[in-house]
Amino acid sequence: MVTNTKLFDGVVIFTHLVNAGSFTSAAELTGHSTSYISKELNKLEERLGVRLMNRTTRSISLTPEGKLYYQQCMQLVHDAEHTLGEISQSEVEPRGTLRVSCPVALSINYFQPILSEYMRRFPKVNLELDLNDRKVDVIQDGFDVVIRATHQLEESSLICRKLFTSPAYIVASHDYLEKHGTPKHPEQLKHHKCICYTNLKQPNRWMFIGKDEKNIHVEVPASMLCNSSDMELKMVLDGHGICRLPAFTMQEALNSGDLAVLFDDYHTPEVDVFVVYPSRKHLSPKVRSFIDLITTFKLDDAAR
Repeated sequence: MVTNTKLFDGVVIFTHLVNAGSFTSAAELTGHSTSYISKELNKLEERLGVRLMNRTTRSISLTPEGKLYYQQCMQLVHDAEHTLGEISQSEVEPRGTLRVSCPVALSINYFQPILSEYMRRFPKVNLELDLNDRKVDVIQDGFDVVIRATHQLEESSLICRKLFTSPAYIVASHDYLEKHGTPKHPEQLKHHKCICYTNLKQPNRWMFIGKDEKNIHVEVPASMLCNSSDMELKMVLDGHGICRLPAFTMQEALNSGDLAVLFDDYHTPEVDVFVVYPSRKHLSPKVRSFIDLITTFKLDDAAR
């Protein structure tokens, strides 16, 4: 079989261009001129027979074919970097920038000690944290590791390892209940003010599971819609309504008795917490060391 000697030409330049976001930034990153990068991209597209990028004088964007090809190219680049690391003693020790995305409340209330320990153990790694409650795209957004808290994890080609499961509760402040009364059945939530989390597909549709294991779905009135569980907690504590939150978001408030948990005869679906990372056989030392730590680190059970 004859091997195409130009098979990988332009691949690294293409990935740098996508990651940089512009020809100018890619030129600064690679040390090449913008015209050289443009020519390399043109030759790559001509060889593949597809358009990888739409570009104007101000911006670039991947075509659908470009997105698919970029993911495959990143796999090749990661594998090549891993191979270099295997044969280079200088790459045995974790180093470089590790990009991690994590929900805000989860990072503060649970993962901060892990992140702190990681930085102590691996001082040559620079930690870049994206604390955001939105669901990020691991590949497209360029993250090494993503922490995800969800009632149901969607199927994907990514590697997903469950870290722990957190119960979720319906809670309100004592002040709110004194003013508006305490609902005894989930259906009575229709007559209350509710604070709903907008990062869910159906923020105001709450599910309850009774002792008979039958599900009840209640459309609650949303007096407030919010994309931050931290803000939801603060508003609940200030007496503005009833909210559904995972325990890891409000453990301190639960322990102190500042919140009342409603509906002893019903419970809401638990929240599973996963570490998610791209599906590839070879992990860089910085990623592997982080995965190893996060899956073995022991914290007080109260944090869960």
